Amino acid sequence: MADEIRYEYKSVRALRGTDGLVISKMRKDGWQLVEQTQGGLRSTLDFRRPKKPLPRALIGAAVGGLVVLAVVIGTAAALEDEGEEKGGSNKPAAATASAEPSTASTPSAAGSAAAEVISAENNPEFAALLKTPDSCAQTNVDFAAKYKGRTVAFDGSIVHMAPHGDAATRYDFLLGPGDQGTKTGIGPAFTYEDVNVPGLKLTGRNTPATVRAGDKFRFVAEVGEFNAKQCLFFLGPVSTEIR
Repeated sequence: MADEIRYEYKSVRALRGTDGLVISKMRKDGWQLVEQTQGGLRSTLDFRRPKKPLPRALIGAAVGGLVVLAVVIGTAAALEDEGEEKGGSNKPAAATASAEPSTASTPSAAGSAAAEVISAENNPEFAALLKTPDSCAQTNVDFAAKYKGRTVAFDGSIVHMAPHGDAATRYDFLLGPGDQGTKTGIGPAFTYEDVNVPGLKLTGRNTPATVRAGDKFRFVAEVGEFNAKQCLFFLGPVSTEIR
């Protein structure tokens, strides 16, 4: 029983067409695919990998380190308190208002940056993101963390769409940069979740009553979360212009 292999398990939901990328990424981290269940828009991938037991010597060293750290922190706190009691009367006077840096122009500058719509033309990070060959890449994580809540704009198309749950008029949309529609092979797996056609806020001439996979648009959207387990980059529609 001492040599019995113990496993840890993880389930990942991936968009249809991105299964291979997710499996490849998981295998690099030591995960083994156990089962794959296909759904309408997403598939569920079940993985496992052997647990790595922590050596007892390392556990002992870690515990010892925590004890030493606690003693150091306690000693430092005691010395600081003693110093404050002895030298309390010698504390410097509070800084005057004139010593503080002026921030009169900061609000307007920050507001201008926040109002700017991010595009491939004005943001190198977004330009690189739109060309990434891996929808699970770290660039997705970094961009979402840095620009969450900001507005982006890009030319793209609907890669796939499927009903959201049992709703007949609400959908989960998979969007991609470029004009390749269902054959899109680069860029993040941008996703609008639980949105109806009016919720796309269509603009332009001859606005259609319905949309379908392959339709091309100029998407303007708010940056949301990036789900690293599903490799999905969530956006919120601001406007969708016919191209």
